[in-house]
Amino acid sequence: MHIYDSVQKKKLPFEPIFPNKASIYVCGPTVYDDAHLGHARSSLAFDLLSRTLKAHNYAVTMGKNFTDIDDKIIKKVEETGKTMEEITSFYINRYLTEMEAIGVQRPKIEPKATESLEAIEHMIQNLIDKDIAYVISTGDVYFDTSKDSHYGNISHRVAEDNISQSRVEHTSEKRNPKDFALWKACKGSEDICFETHFSEGRPGWHIECSAMIEEHFKGNDEYTIDIHGGGADLLFPHHENEAAQSRCATGHELSKYWMHNGFVQIDGEKMSKSLGNSFFLKDALEIYDGEVLRYYLNAVHYRNDFNFSEVELQLSKKRLDKLYRLKKRISPGKASSVNKTFKQQLLDAMGDDLNISIALATIDEMIANTNDLLDDEPKNKALKKETLANLEFINTLLGFGGKEPFSYFQIGVSDALKEQVETLIEKRTQAKKEKDFMLSDSLRNELTALGINIMDTADGTLWEKA
Repeated sequence: MHIYDSVQKKKLPFEPIFPNKASIYVCGPTVYDDAHLGHARSSLAFDLLSRTLKAHNYAVTMGKNFTDIDDKIIKKVEETGKTMEEITSFYINRYLTEMEAIGVQRPKIEPKATESLEAIEHMIQNLIDKDIAYVISTGDVYFDTSKDSHYGNISHRVAEDNISQSRVEHTSEKRNPKDFALWKACKGSEDICFETHFSEGRPGWHIECSAMIEEHFKGNDEYTIDIHGGGADLLFPHHENEAAQSRCATGHELSKYWMHNGFVQIDGEKMSKSLGNSFFLKDALEIYDGEVLRYYLNAVHYRNDFNFSEVELQLSKKRLDKLYRLKKRISPGKASSVNKTFKQQLLDAMGDDLNISIALATIDEMIANTNDLLDDEPKNKALKKETLANLEFINTLLGFGGKEPFSYFQIGVSDALKEQVETLIEKRTQAKKEKDFMLSDSLRNELTALGINIMDTADGTLWEKA
């Protein structure tokens, strides 16, 4: 298995800290608003990584945090009059529901910043004791970047970006322009504060992840975790600062590998709220099934930027439809064993830094070849059983193809129409029992006029949207 390391900027063989185990930490959302397509893309990328590692027989431990204390959250508290917990709990629950809808497997570790304050304080105090962090007159605590000789090794971008970082966190008491806040003391009438040895306040963004990782993962003398992931926009300053804090606090590197997914664009522009084109995942899920979105968002390699287009989404759905048409053709039935060659082709593709293009092309080829074989031998039970096993493996590895095929083709049908269709099918079934074939044919025609195709099977009448 090979993965692309953002630090060394090349694909490297995955050699974990501990044999046959893989630890992954992904930066999660700041829970003050709904998840957007950028959140979905990142979650899907690392869900694919986790699934692929599991398929390669690694025992995977995945962690993803929730930033539930932040300036944006405090602003939301002021605007809404709700408590911080009410706001963050609402958006955490919605986030988890939406991730489940697109097939993202839930991480084993889900720390929250507010539940990690002891670990955060301990790490900051450790850095203060070493004179790597310092407290200024306001009670804020800063990390002294000059004390870390390796600062900049993660992003290789410090020289060009330290000016912008200093503007964000400007104070005349900073020792160096690149220094960043570990702890923000409360100012004036702020009432969302936490008590520490150095001041009342709240943690800076960067220290949260470092402290959470050290608290929940146990590494070796060189690294705490195997893989640290997140969006490309986190490489600097967030991941650079994380690495520096952890390195100085623990004496070893935070992560052996760093992986980053590309941006999501809409109509060729980077998705951002400042551009007014932020596409919330909840809105997409009102129109499209979660599995269709998953297939589409995963269809472009995770390191590439993704241009969201409804036209391309519809074309992507048609590609997924072909898989379900095959599944409908061989269902119902029981799976046997997955074809070894097919399985190995998928493992090889995904083992090459999650090469989804080759994986999907391999699946397309399997679908086309299987349909050709079934045209010649429509009653080939062994082929049908093997194909069902192939589809089950696709679902395990890539997270799509697991639905009952007729249910898949009912996606988008309103509840009212479903009820109408079921009523007509029930009447038709009764008409057939009574050998009233004229009525039966009439009801079939009525269903056809509604855009519904039906199929009579030993298990009853199945239907789908035409």
